[in-house]
Amino acid sequence: MIADIKNSAEQKMQKAVDALKTNLSKVRTGRAHAGILDHVHVDYYGSLVPLNQVANISLADARTITVQPWEKSMITKVEKAIRESDLGLNPATHGDVIRVPMPPLTEERRKDLIKVVRGEAETARVSVRNVRRDANEALKKLLKDKQIGEDEERRAQEEIQKLTDRYIAEIDKVLQAKEADLMAV
Repeated sequence: MIADIKNSAEQKMQKAVDALKTNLSKVRTGRAHAGILDHVHVDYYGSLVPLNQVANISLADARTITVQPWEKSMITKVEKAIRESDLGLNPATHGDVIRVPMPPLTEERRKDLIKVVRGEAETARVSVRNVRRDANEALKKLLKDKQIGEDEERRAQEEIQKLTDRYIAEIDKVLQAKEADLMAV
């Protein structure tokens, strides 16, 4: 029972760290990355669908993303969706291909991105702490139902706290690496 709670908590904490890494990969540095456009949604015949379901996304070079909609009628909608996203990108259409150049990052934009990155890291920390809280509540319930003793509960809570500390340290390490990446010119 205790082992199940710990294993479940560890898996959920690992998912929080993985989600953070995924979210941070979308925060762009100066380089083009096709994943940047992952959360852009396009109006496709009345419903919002992810951009990668209506177009091919590829890299033309290190600083340019190309988007090629599968239907010609979607070109203006795709271009508008990219322009109106919170990414600060300015796409340009060339025939049936949309080119999305990556603007160089200014010092001010870098600082804004660091704030975004720190917010993502804090969200991941909160998620890990919520997993800890849920695990501790499950342990208290076992104690209340007299399925485990007080000493077992206390030891298990200490182990869950060690897990929490380990994953928070991992989140901080990921955050530091991303901040260094953003500040590198």
